[in-house]
Amino acid sequence: MLRNMAVELASVVNHLVRYPTGIGTRWTLTPRARRPLVVLPGLADNTAVFTELRAALEACGAGPVVSFSYSPLVGTVQTAATRLAGQLEQLCEISGEQQVDLVGHSLGGLIARYYVQRLGGHARVGTAVTIGTPHRGTIAARLPSPLPLVRQLRPDSALIRELAEPAPGCTTRFVAFAGESDQVVLPSRNALLVHPDLAVRNVVVPGAGHLTLAVHRQVITEICTLFRPPDNFGCVPEQRTA
Repeated sequence: MLRNMAVELASVVNHLVRYPTGIGTRWTLTPRARRPLVVLPGLADNTAVFTELRAALEACGAGPVVSFSYSPLVGTVQTAATRLAGQLEQLCEISGEQQVDLVGHSLGGLIARYYVQRLGGHARVGTAVTIGTPHRGTIAARLPSPLPLVRQLRPDSALIRELAEPAPGCTTRFVAFAGESDQVVLPSRNALLVHPDLAVRNVVVPGAGHLTLAVHRQVITEICTLFRPPDNFGCVPEQRTA
């Protein structure tokens, strides 16, 4: 446990150092004839959290990788998901692709899921990956907060109940990564996606904390395996072990 805490602390410090590099930064579409991969950071976070993942994806020829950013003051997950829907329509028009893939960390994964499951986004999204996302809420959100986004993360919120409703015909496949030592998603099993109408593969990463999960070798390797093109089938990204 002490080792896991030390690794998570190191990830927090590393992320704080990188955080300024992501302020105001939005990765843009580059001219490549492949399906775009859209990344969504968590609450009050930015693209810095995906620095290692992006490098690994580019090394494997996946993407292009583009980002969706939102403010903690956006209001609700529903509002953020609606904005995501509009931006993805523009992205498909620009890229000429009919579908995209999504990778969301923490709250970003919940926004992605709401778009896919409740706004008809399954028609646009082939695969949605969530990393440390509170699919069934987190008791940490019970602390007083002025932000509606935070209050929506409570296990008994209207949002969590809405996402538990039937989703017939949803064709997007989901992969949900949960950190065994996540101290933000409490209990950590709430990062597992359980829904009878969704095609889901849940992955529990031993010893991983909330931020560690985003840079964990296993997570990055599996995401690259999902999205690398067939001609780079043998590519294995070089990543440090978290």
